[in-house]
Amino acid sequence: IGMFKNSCELVLRELKQWMTPEKAKTSITTFPSSAEIIPEPLGVVLVISAWNYPFLLSLDPVVGAIAAGNAVVLKPSEIAPASSSLLAKLLGEYLDNSSIRVVEGAVDETTALLQQKWDKIFYTGNGKVGRIVMVAAAKHLTPVVLELGGKSPTVVDSNVNLEVAARRIISGKWGCNNGQACISPDYLITTKEFAPKLVDALKTELENCFGKNPIESNDLSRIVNSNHFARLLKFLDDDKVSGKIVYGGEKDESKLRIAPTILLDVPQDSLIMSEEIFGPLLPIVTVRIKAHKKELILCHLVQISSVFFGYFLQ
Repeated sequence: IGMFKNSCELVLRELKQWMTPEKAKTSITTFPSSAEIIPEPLGVVLVISAWNYPFLLSLDPVVGAIAAGNAVVLKPSEIAPASSSLLAKLLGEYLDNSSIRVVEGAVDETTALLQQKWDKIFYTGNGKVGRIVMVAAAKHLTPVVLELGGKSPTVVDSNVNLEVAARRIISGKWGCNNGQACISPDYLITTKEFAPKLVDALKTELENCFGKNPIESNDLSRIVNSNHFARLLKFLDDDKVSGKIVYGGEKDESKLRIAPTILLDVPQDSLIMSEEIFGPLLPIVTVRIKAHKKELILCHLVQISSVFFGYFLQ
């Protein structure tokens, strides 16, 4: 809830300035007129949130909508039912129910909500549902904000501090909900020659973080439910990758736990490379790079731009 508290503090600090009308230039043809831009609420906003950060991703957009003067309907994710129930209880007790409501439920309830006319829709989740939301919004020309995941690559070249790089990759991949985060590294790209060193560094740092038996570690998140557990096992059972595991692979279906798993030289046409993984599986794709000056510069530019592009997307 730390980031959410920061959002509340930011809004309280900046709202007066955000509400202040902004002077605008006028044309000489309308002299001696004056003009200003006046912020106004859009109306009624629908927020459909995700399960992996159920408080932050539910309440952060609600804070923005309230600050702008809108009425809000929040639809928490049914995949995190305890959090959904708590949000419905607390928002019902502490916020103005005449302008802020929580609707719980699953696909049927979300479908019914999307059939209504809204003044803005804010959705956090996957691209498949994002398309459904955008189609529903298009019928009423409703503006949307889609915060979606994707196959976020991490580029690792040989000119790095390997220990630091391994720790950062582990923190982003397995430290945040065991890979169940839209900003976690989905796969790694490195050179064929450097890959063994990278794998060894990841193994060493993973043992430092989660011990020799990581599947039993209290610091490792479980998979959210049996459906997502089965989805991840389907990636591992693919004939094209079943022999590519170089670390991990342990699983406990009764506890919905999968250990950090590294796969090396994963084919581009494999199932795991065709969809967002959203779990503790980390494929490594190897490439060959000729040591020409222009190509090395290009590689660094791609690495830098992918970091900034991913930051501004999120």
